[in-house]
Amino acid sequence: QVQLVESGGGSVQAGGSLRLSCAASGYTLSNYCMGWFRQAPGKEREGVAVIDTDGSTTYADSVKGRFTISKDNAKNTLYLQLNSLKPEDTAMYYCAAEPRSWLLVCRLRPTDFGHWGQGTQVTVSS
Repeated sequence: QVQLVESGGGSVQAGGSLRLSCAASGYTLSNYCMGWFRQAPGKEREGVAVIDTDGSTTYADSVKGRFTISKDNAKNTLYLQLNSLKPEDTAMYYCAAEPRSWLLVCRLRPTDFGHWGQGTQVTVSS
């Protein structure tokens, strides 16, 4: 059974940093397109960053230069380093996974992903 468990969220002041982790079990992370998404109250879920099986990455324009997605295949864990946080980054952050063989491209589209974690809250105060 595929399971994703996020951790690392919290409350920080603007300009601060957090590191989110997503522990995967039930499958081999290296065969999956992996991503981080976020959803703020009253807004649609949006893509933050994805990482393909070859290690290539894609970021939303709003987080480029501030966030970094990475993975440790040996630990089956996905990470998101959040730097220079802004109040508008406040949201529930979710990790997601989809078998790479089922996708033409690994991209920032939430509907492409079938496996989701429960989320971890990030709150940034001004």
